[in-house]
Amino acid sequence: MKSSPVERLVFSGSLVVFAFLYGWGAGALGWFPGPLVSSAFDQGSLLFGAPGYVVPQVYERSGSRVLEPSRVQPGSTLIATLWPDGDRWTAGLDLIDSTGATLHSWRLDPTELFSSEVRPRGLRLEDGYIHGAHLLADGDVVVNIEAMGSVRLDACSRPEWISERGNHHSIAMDDEGRFWIPVLEYWDEPDQIPVPARYPGLQAPLIDNRIVLLSSEGETLEEIAVLDVLFSNGLERRLAKTGNLSGDVLHLNDVEPLSDTLAGAYPLFEAGDLLVSLRNPNLIFVFDPDTRMVRWHASDPFIQQHDPDFVGDGWIGLFDNNSDGTDRGTMLGGSRIVRMQPHTDSVEIAFPTPVSEPFYTGVAGKWQLLANGNMLLTEALAGRIVEVAPDGRSVWDWVHEPYDQSSTVEVSEGTRYPLTAADVRSWPCSAPAAS
Repeated sequence: MKSSPVERLVFSGSLVVFAFLYGWGAGALGWFPGPLVSSAFDQGSLLFGAPGYVVPQVYERSGSRVLEPSRVQPGSTLIATLWPDGDRWTAGLDLIDSTGATLHSWRLDPTELFSSEVRPRGLRLEDGYIHGAHLLADGDVVVNIEAMGSVRLDACSRPEWISERGNHHSIAMDDEGRFWIPVLEYWDEPDQIPVPARYPGLQAPLIDNRIVLLSSEGETLEEIAVLDVLFSNGLERRLAKTGNLSGDVLHLNDVEPLSDTLAGAYPLFEAGDLLVSLRNPNLIFVFDPDTRMVRWHASDPFIQQHDPDFVGDGWIGLFDNNSDGTDRGTMLGGSRIVRMQPHTDSVEIAFPTPVSEPFYTGVAGKWQLLANGNMLLTEALAGRIVEVAPDGRSVWDWVHEPYDQSSTVEVSEGTRYPLTAADVRSWPCSAPAAS
């Protein structure tokens, strides 16, 4: 029997309502295929951010501005990003002076360094992006190519060693010249996840986060499963609170060892303890890498934080993205630098202040406390690095050149090193001294 137009309209409307309700259930209640879609989105966000790391242009200017010369910390700034190279953009590092003049450059081609087997799903080797860098005094630099591996380059950009793991986000050198680096690997099938004995409740697909210690020659010396540390210290509750039990449940984005020099100022910790940042559960913690015992942890007052550092006098400073879902942080006021003193439970907001310029990056971002008390901040999704004085005023900044009329390129980090132009000219493959 042929249906009437009204019956067909009612039937179509019911399908729309059903699709809406089921879509809501898949997202809010975890019905199939919600977890898979969420996991795929998380993995895509982890690896790509904006397509090709191209981001909307925030600042119409480019290059360096010296706003208060007498307050700028002397030295040279290492910038990790993508750089124009003919008709494409290439992963690399530039070391610049305060005027923006390039003192030295390193360029690399991931297709020549890494095999296709280490390539994350959906990511082309040629799209490799530097996420984590550490410059050594002789011009060598250790870098992570996001989710592919680490490589040590000499001053001429020639590889000295390669570690093909899912290395990403940060590189921290300890007192012995070894490197602590976050690593990820994918678990696609339920039988790859050691559950329920070790990780009850977690579901495939899952991104497993590990902390790896590499020697100065690139040899793997130690590997620590972050999930093991959480579950053995009762911190799996942080995962339950987020409700995110598959995909990118942790998003490990920083590991830093406590040095012998600073250890005496931290009564709760010991030299060699590791400070760790997990973005997605909004969690930082300090633990003993030998016993795996967590000595301290915090999950407030920050949102999707990056780059916690031991900064002396018992304080830990971190880059609080303060992510609020807006383009420029209009709900919560932008990104911040938060200081915490674990042994006194003290908390301070070091930046911004009432005299600070607007500053926001919803994801990524780095910070560095400089010798004169200034802070060097990486506004990653704006393609900007800015140096601010203790009072919050900007004294120097650098903005990446445009990608096109409305876009620029993400900058993963800027780091100030106590290097002069004369120091750099002593490296191989450096420009000759000016006549």
